[in-house]
Parts: sequence; C-alpha cells; structure tokens
Amino acid sequence: MPDNEHDWLKVARQYEENWNFPHCLGAMDGKHIHLQAPIKSGSNFFNYKSTFSMVLLALVDADYNFLYADVGCQGRISDGGVFRNTSLFKKLEKNDLGIPNPNNLPGRNKHVPYVFVADDAFPLKNNLLKPYPGSHEKGSLKRIFNYRLSRARRIVENVFGICSAVFRVLRKPLLLEPEKAEIIVMACIYLHNFLRKNQSSKHIYTPNGTFDVETNGQLVEGSWRSQSGESTSFTSLPKVARKSAASAEEIRKEFAEYFASEGRISWQDDYT
Repeated sequence: MPDNEHDWLKVARQYEENWNFPHCLGAMDGKHIHLQAPIKSGSNFFNYKSTFSMVLLALVDADYNFLYADVGCQGRISDGGVFRNTSLFKKLEKNDLGIPNPNNLPGRNKHVPYVFVADDAFPLKNNLLKPYPGSHEKGSLKRIFNYRLSRARRIVENVFGICSAVFRVLRKPLLLEPEKAEIIVMACIYLHNFLRKNQSSKHIYTPNGTFDVETNGQLVEGSWRSQSGESTSFTSLPKVARKSAASAEEIRKEFAEYFASEGRISWQDDYT
C-alpha cells in the first residue's frame, strides 16, 4: 500500500484516466469467506446468513491489484465493525496514511479530500464515498453520482471474481480452522498481485476479456463471471443505513455536481 503522497497520486491519476473518477485512491469492498464451523468457537464466526465465516476486506487500485487486505475478522462482527477493526481505518482516522491534502476537482473551486469508493455496507465519511440510498429520477444528480461511483467500484468486484474463478479453493467453504484459512486467503492475494505485476504471467493469468470492459458506456462482462458462476465461498457484507456527518454529505454533493457538469462523460445520459 502507498505510504506517501507521490505514490497515492499515481493511484488517483490512474483512476481518473481509466474510470473518469478523480481524487480516487482505491475501491473498497468486503466479503464473507465461508468456513466449516470452527472448533469450540461458539457463535463467534456465525454470520447474518446463518453460516460460519470470516471476513476479507480489500482495497484495490485501478489496475486490478490489491493495495490492502485484512482477513480474519469474525463473521459475527457487524459490517461497520469489520472496517473499524482494520489498520487501514485506524491510520485513516489518525491521518497517518500519507494521502494528499484536499484539493479542488478539475474546473471546480471547492477543495475536497481524496477518497476511497465503497458500497452501502460502509459508512459515508470524508475520505469514504458510498452511493446515495434509494432510487432516483432519471438525470438527477444522485442518479448520475451513483452511476459514476458504480463504474469505479466495479474494479474490486472484478478482483474478487477473478480470484474465486482461478483459485478454486475459494469456491467452497474452507475446511480449515480460521488461522490456517487466513494463510490460504492471504496466499491467494499475494499470488494474484504477483501474477498481475509480472509481465511474463500477466496476460496468461488475466488474458484479454477476463475483466469487465466498457465501450462508450456499454458494459461487456468479463469471462470470470461465467467461470465462477455461483460456485464461490464469497458473499457480500449486508447493506446498512446510517446517519452521516454533514461534512461527508457536502463532499459527496460536490462530487455529484462535478459529474453532472465539468466532469460529465458523453454517454452517461444514456445510463442515468
């Protein structure tokens, strides 16, 4: 994971160039990884789906690489508690990640912080953007924002998908105690990054067509979706409504206004 402003800015530039989302430092998501009932664990790993699991929380860059991963949180912990228990959250709260200072979006005057993008399972914070809840009128600011956010978030969905498609140990509940299951999952994460960053293996591990792609906004689904199907031990964190701070709401509104004006892309009206 980057630890200085220069490296974080490289991540942000790649998100802006590839996915038209400025000030983005990564896409975040969490998944329950199903386990056999751990010995003498009681209900510690018993989750909202009435199965046993531990949680993988990940942050990925615009090139489908893991920037950060935390695995092992007990499945009974609420979604908000999962994020709060990570070193990423603690460093973010202490302003100890080395991320760039707030700046204005292109063509705008208001300074906003650099952000991570996530779904409704996460809290809305100054450095963490999530969609507007509910359904919204066609062409509205909220609908445009949700569309643009979903485009940037699709990266992490693809990363989880390719991992479960290739590393088949992740296709079914892990018949291991949590400590060994953590090692297996982290090994898959390190192997994913190694294979993606090594030039001799990158196009073998993820050949053309593996990931979702867009042509003028038209989504072409990646091959991993047919390879993994429903056969995966990953399940999503539950979506929970929360009351957010006014400052975080203002930051989200500034992004929404940018996407509807200076940051507009030509095809978005066809999808919003």
